[in-house]
Amino acid sequence: MGNSPSESLGMLLWLVVPSVFSLLLRAFGGDGWKDFGIRPNFKGNGKFYLVSLLVYPVLTLIILLIGSLAGLITFTDLSMNALGMIAQVFLVGALPQFVKNIFEETAWRGYLAPKVYALGLNDFVGHAMVGLIWGAWHIPYYLYFLDRSILEQFTTLPVTLYIPLAILVMIAWGMVYGELRLLTNSIWPAVLMHMVEDALLIQLITDNRVQIVRGADWLVSPMHGLIGIGLFVALGIGLRQIRKRREATA
Repeated sequence: MGNSPSESLGMLLWLVVPSVFSLLLRAFGGDGWKDFGIRPNFKGNGKFYLVSLLVYPVLTLIILLIGSLAGLITFTDLSMNALGMIAQVFLVGALPQFVKNIFEETAWRGYLAPKVYALGLNDFVGHAMVGLIWGAWHIPYYLYFLDRSILEQFTTLPVTLYIPLAILVMIAWGMVYGELRLLTNSIWPAVLMHMVEDALLIQLITDNRVQIVRGADWLVSPMHGLIGIGLFVALGIGLRQIRKRREATA
C-alpha cells in the first residue's frame, strides 16, 4: 500500500484476523458465547484487576534494579521531568493500546485459552500451549512488520535466536494472563495487562531511557530477558495457588 510495514494493510490483517475468525467460530461454528469472558466480573475480583495493571510496572522495576545492581543496566535520565514525560507518553498511548488489545485478547484469552483449558490438561501444559500459539503468531511481526531498527533496539541477538526467546517469554507471560483469565472468568484483566505492557515497555526501550550493556539483553531486558521469564513464572504459580485455594473453598 506504499506505507511502511508497520502501517500496512498486512499489519492490520495480521492483527485482526484471529479475532474475526474467533468471533465467526462462536457465532456460526457452534462454539457459542458461554466461555467468551466478555463480562468484566468486577465483584470479588478487584484485586486481580489491580494485579493486571501493576504486573508489568512492578516486575519491570525489579528487573531494572537487578540489572542496575549487576552493572548491566544504566538510565539516561531519572529526573522528575523525564519521569513525567514517561507518564505522559504512557497515558497518551494507553487508549489506542487498549483498543488494539481488545482485538488481540478476544482471540487469545477470549477464544483460544478457554478452548484449551476445556481439554482438561494439566494447568501448566494448557498455559504453555496457549503461550506457544500466541508466541508463534508473532513470528510474522518480527520477520516482516517490525522495523529492523526497532528490533535492534530490543535485542542484540540474531532474529533466528530472538524469536525462540520471544516465544519462551510469551509462554511465561501466558501463565499470568491465563491465571487471571481463570480467576476472573473475564478477558478484561488481560486486555488491561496487555495495554500496560505495550504502552510502557516499548516506550522504555525505544526511547533509549534504559541502556542495557550490549550482549546482556537476553538476561536483563524487561521485555525479553531470562530474569523476567523467571519472575513471570513465579507469579503465575502464585496466582494458580490462589485460584486452587479459592476453588477448594467454593
